This record gives sequence, C-alpha cells and structure tokens, in this order.
Amino acid sequence: MLELIIFFVAAVLAVVGALAMVFSRNAVHSALFLLLNLAMLAVLYLLLNAQFIAVAQIVVYAGAIVVLVLFVIMLLGAELGEDIPTWLTPKVVFVVLLGLVLLTITGSAVFEYLEYVDRGPRGPVTPDLVAQVGSVELLGISLFTDYLLAFELTSVLLLVGIVGVVVLGGWRRVQHKGQGADE
Repeated sequence: MLELIIFFVAAVLAVVGALAMVFSRNAVHSALFLLLNLAMLAVLYLLLNAQFIAVAQIVVYAGAIVVLVLFVIMLLGAELGEDIPTWLTPKVVFVVLLGLVLLTITGSAVFEYLEYVDRGPRGPVTPDLVAQVGSVELLGISLFTDYLLAFELTSVLLLVGIVGVVVLGGWRRVQHKGQGADE
C-alpha cells in the first residue's frame, strides 16, 4: 500500500513538473521544474527496483543535463525574461517542420535498427541471464551493442539542441542591437 501511495505521489509530481516546465515563462523556473520531473522519474525507477537506472537518472540527467541547461540559460541571458514580440514567425515554423522531419527520419532509422536487432541471434533477457552476467553489466553490454545507434543519436540530439539555443540566442541579441541602433 505504501508503494502505491509513493507511486501516485511521484507520478503526479512528475506530470505537474513536466507541465509546469512547459508552461513556465521564466527559463530558470522551467529548468528547476525539469529537475523536479527528473527526480520524480528516479523515484519511479526505484519503485520498479531499478536502482542503477535511478542513480544514473539523478547523476546524468538531474545533475549534468540540468546544470548544462542552466549554464546555457545564464550564458544567453535568457533568465532576464526578454519579451519576444511573436513566436510564430516563418523562421520558427520552418525550424519546427525541419525538426519534425529530422525526428521522423531518426525515429524510422531507430525503429528499423531495433527490428534488425530483434531478429538477431540474441535471446530474451531472462532472470538466469541477469544472475549469470549481472544487471549493470548486461545493461552496459545491451546499451553499447544493441542500442548503440539510439545512444549516439541521443547525444547528437542534445548537441544540436545546445547549438540551436546558442545560435537562436545570438540571433536575438543581434536583432536587439540592430533595433537599438535605429533609435
């Protein structure tokens, strides 16, 4: 019964944190809500008896990624809350459509790769295999053999996101400097 209560509390907090992150106007607050969401996901992993994934969730995502996001926010000065006149511009629409095409292509490649891996000589993960090899070692082997493409695509996606934020932030600064010169 206690696990069920913890599950519902963590699940509700994870969903609330995700929604608050998306709808928050302040970028720093959004990053903090992301931290809340990732911490609650770690709690859910603990309830699933996946301690390694929970610790990796805290160390990698809640630690490194959120710090990186906050660093980019502070670097670009987005915490100042500059008013953006409109967000629905042709450039934004083009970037969103290009992103959707990229995600579709990436998703198709990953799906095809996973279908290929499923047809391979490896069998399913059984409790005997976990006891023989070890769950963390089995996870590492699986991550760097069967799911290497997805792992690498995730790192490229994070890199593209950071470069995109820096480019868009620099583009906004150039626009604001150009407006200030006209006055």
